[in-house]
Amino acid sequence: MTGLSVLHAAQPTEAGVAAYVAGVATDQLARGWRVAVACPPGGQLAAALAARGIPRLHWPATRAPGLGTVPETRQLRQLISMVRPDVVHLHSAKAGLAGRLAVRGRRPTVFQPHGWSWLAARGATARGALAWERLATRWTDLLVCVGEGEAAHARRRRVGNHHLVIRNGVDLATFKPCGPRARVAARELLGIDPDAPLAVCLGRVTRQKGQDLLLTAWPQVRSRCPEAQLCIVGDGEALPRLRARALPGVHFLAPVTNPRPWYAAADVVVLPSRWEGLSLTLLEALASGCSVVVADIPGLAEAVTAGVGVRVPAGDAGALAGAVARRLAEPDLRAAEGRAAARAARAFDVRRTYDQLAAVTAALHTRSRSGDQRWIQPRPPRLNPPTR
Repeated sequence: MTGLSVLHAAQPTEAGVAAYVAGVATDQLARGWRVAVACPPGGQLAAALAARGIPRLHWPATRAPGLGTVPETRQLRQLISMVRPDVVHLHSAKAGLAGRLAVRGRRPTVFQPHGWSWLAARGATARGALAWERLATRWTDLLVCVGEGEAAHARRRRVGNHHLVIRNGVDLATFKPCGPRARVAARELLGIDPDAPLAVCLGRVTRQKGQDLLLTAWPQVRSRCPEAQLCIVGDGEALPRLRARALPGVHFLAPVTNPRPWYAAADVVVLPSRWEGLSLTLLEALASGCSVVVADIPGLAEAVTAGVGVRVPAGDAGALAGAVARRLAEPDLRAAEGRAAARAARAFDVRRTYDQLAAVTAALHTRSRSGDQRWIQPRPPRLNPPTR
C-alpha cells in the first residue's frame, strides 16, 4: 500500500529495540510509506534514523514511569496530532503507556512490548504494570509479540485475548558464519589473545540480561578451563556493581554498534537472561555460526533447539558453568553446534519479519477505513515456521 503513513514511537535509543525500530522504519520507507519516528535525542536510534533519511520527532521520554509521564503523554499527543498518521506503532513499555493514553483508540494503534514491563519490576510496581497492560488492551488494535514466549507470558497473565506473533528476524546477508581467518582478524582487531578460550556476553548490563549470574558461574569455568577469558560487552545500570567483583579473566568492554567482530572472535556466546522477548543478540549469534549457551526461558528456548546450542536451567550457576566450560574445551562440539546454528537461523530471516509486519499494518489501516471493528486475525497463525 503506497502512501500509508506510520508514526513509530520508542523510548529506548540503544540495543535491540532501537535496532528493530530503525530496521522496520527503513523497510517501510522503502515500500513508499511515509514514516517518522518519535524518540529521545542521541544514541543508536537517532543516529540510524539520520543516516537513513528518516524523520525523527523530538520526544524526550525517560525510561521509568512517574510524574514525567504526564508531559511525555501530552508531547506525544501533540506529535500525533501534527503528523496525523494512518497508524501509530508503539514500541516497548514507555511508548506503550504514553501512546495509548494519548490516542485512546481514536487512531489505529499497534503495540509491541519487546519484553513485558511487569517482568522488569517487582512487588507493587510489577502488579501495577500488569494491571495497566490489561487495561490498555482496550486501546490496542493490534498486539504484536516478537516471539512465542512473549505471547505465552501475555496469555498466562490474561493480557489481551489476541496476540499476533511476528518473530524477530536477523539480516542473513549481514550476519553469516566466519572462517578461521576471520576469527584471527577479529581477535587482532579486538586485542584478544588468538589462542585464549573466549566466552562473550553482549547486551545491556542489567538484571534482565543476567550477567551477574554469569559472573557467579565464572570461577567454576576457570577451575575447569584456567586460561578462559570472558568479555562482557555493553553498558547499563548494573555495570559498576559487576565491575567491582574484579574476577580473573573477566573484561568489561564498551557497547558496540557493530557486534560482528565479537561473534567472529567468540568460542561461545552466552546469554544467561532472566527474561527475553526474542533476543536479537541470540539470532545474530546463530546466524554468525556461534555455539551458544542460553538460559532455558521463553524468548531464548524457542530458537535454541537440539544440536543448535545448549539451554541450561535459568539461574543455575553450576549448569551454566559446566556448559560454558565444556564448549571452551571441545572445539569439535562448538564447531558442530555453530554449523547447526547457522542452519537454524534461516527460519528467522528478517525479510519475512518485515513482510509480515507490513502486511498486518496495511490490513489494520484498511480495516479502520472500512469501519470493521474485528481483529485482523482472530486466531493468529504461527508465523515464521522452522524450515527443514
